[in-house]
Amino acid sequence: QVQLVESGGGLVQAGGSLRLSCAASGRTSSSYAMGWFRQAPGKEREFVAAISWSGSLKYYKDSAKGRFTISRDNAKNTGYLQIDSLKPEDTAVYYCAAGPLTTMKSNEYHTWGQGTQVTVSS
Repeated sequence: QVQLVESGGGLVQAGGSLRLSCAASGRTSSSYAMGWFRQAPGKEREFVAAISWSGSLKYYKDSAKGRFTISRDNAKNTGYLQIDSLKPEDTAVYYCAAGPLTTMKSNEYHTWGQGTQVTVSS
């Protein structure tokens, strides 16, 4: 089983950038896809981006294309989500997740981190 810990969130002004990290521990020798999701206050959790184990396959939420970049460094057991040109509507708790499939479906991920708060001020 893999355990995940997110970091890198914080308070940032609109137009700024953040790089979120997701550190994996435990059975990291097994291959797994990684996904990023977010949940804004009063809203349902939504998919943001996903990446396969090799990094060759990436999916993005349509509205995330161009501003969000997902990546991973398996040697460091860490995944990343770069967010540029941040907007107030990006304010949410961001979660990373691990699972066997590279998918936008949250129920396909079996392991979740605790989340990291991103707050964008206007």
